[in-house]
Amino acid sequence: MNSETNNLWGGRFNEATDAFVKIFSASVSFDKILAFYDIEGSLAHATMLEEVGVITSKELNQISDGLEKIKNEITNNKFDWSIDLEDVHMNIESRLTKIIGEAGKKLHTGRSRNDQIATDIRLYLRDQVNTITEQIERLLFALLELAEQEKATIMPGFTHLQTAQPVSFGHHLLAYFEMFKRDHERLQDGYKRINVMPLGSAALAGTSHPINRQRTAEILGFDGISTNSIDAVSDRDFAIEFASNASLIMMHLSRFSEELILWSSAQFDFISLPDSFCTGSSIMPQKKNPDVPELVRGKTGRVNGNLVSLLTLMKGQPLAYNKDNQEDKEPLFDSVETVKNCLRVFADMVPTIKAKRDNMYNSALKGYSTATDLADYLVKKGATFRDAHEIVGKAVSYSINNNKDLSELSLEELKNFNSSIEKDVFDLISLEGSINARNHLGGTSPKQVSLAIKTHRKLFKK
Repeated sequence: MNSETNNLWGGRFNEATDAFVKIFSASVSFDKILAFYDIEGSLAHATMLEEVGVITSKELNQISDGLEKIKNEITNNKFDWSIDLEDVHMNIESRLTKIIGEAGKKLHTGRSRNDQIATDIRLYLRDQVNTITEQIERLLFALLELAEQEKATIMPGFTHLQTAQPVSFGHHLLAYFEMFKRDHERLQDGYKRINVMPLGSAALAGTSHPINRQRTAEILGFDGISTNSIDAVSDRDFAIEFASNASLIMMHLSRFSEELILWSSAQFDFISLPDSFCTGSSIMPQKKNPDVPELVRGKTGRVNGNLVSLLTLMKGQPLAYNKDNQEDKEPLFDSVETVKNCLRVFADMVPTIKAKRDNMYNSALKGYSTATDLADYLVKKGATFRDAHEIVGKAVSYSINNNKDLSELSLEELKNFNSSIEKDVFDLISLEGSINARNHLGGTSPKQVSLAIKTHRKLFKK
């Protein structure tokens, strides 16, 4: 072997790798984040090799001690990462061989870097999904607490960002609870497809060595093993599924952010955010900018981009493993960290939101938000809905011309539009009457908000 050729494949090659190609091809700068997972997988693999008689107990002890030393070196920032060794796997294996000698060369028996990296990513993503799930649960509980406080707070509900009907602020917050609850469910469901072990698939065809994949999976805590060696090393759909779920989480966070930004503006003035989650202006002394929601809204783009990157990465690859898959890690790692941080900051921020109840109430008085209630009243009096719709439209037009809300019209004025209208109409076209009337499952009445909160607390016991 030429001394300048790569010691991983020098038996085949007669020329050294181009210097820039070494840098271009190396992944250790970013895949070293998988180091501890790589060590965990290697320990399990070595344990299995000893149990089936491929290596001796002495060699297993040497490998275990060597890997533990490497783990300590990495922890204490004393590990020398080498671009020449290309990736996290070979950096660790090379160091192991230097520490323990020939036994280190036996660790790779029955596996390839192809199934090794697929296993490392699954171990990593499994842990990260659990962490992200915990952050979602923190946010869910924060939303329940705030919704409980604001269940009777009246605000305008919007469609097309135009005043539609009055709703409970608590009910509005529970809409986000439902979104994040589904995100939680999707992560839990996706976990099943992450927690499948590819190790033992080797490069693509499996191995002729007498390995026990079920035992390795048991040691590593996988629910099962992959059943096709080609698929196991070549697809990253489990990572793409996570990236898709991450994009959905960020989309929901972005929508919530957009509303917090609007609500904290002087034009809405529905809420106040604490100074600790805002910044000021370098030139305008009066400013208090909602930087956290704005940043979350902005970071949604990078997570969406990571999903597209992973989808594009996989779409043109023939089976089995291709070097393209080196590009799967950076977008995946970025999405994990971005989602995790955004959820964390939101879970911290939501409990600090203060509703400006009077402002919300007064805003709900604008825009004739109880017009639908008047139409429903007329239907109950015997009118068809279409006729009722026309009658109320004329009443709203009259109110606009006279600068009044519907609830401010006298009974006589209302009767001019329909003689069946009686005094009891005022119980329904008030803001309180409107939301209290929607007392059914999924409705906005404070009673239903309380019931929903109680139900949700049972599902997410803490």
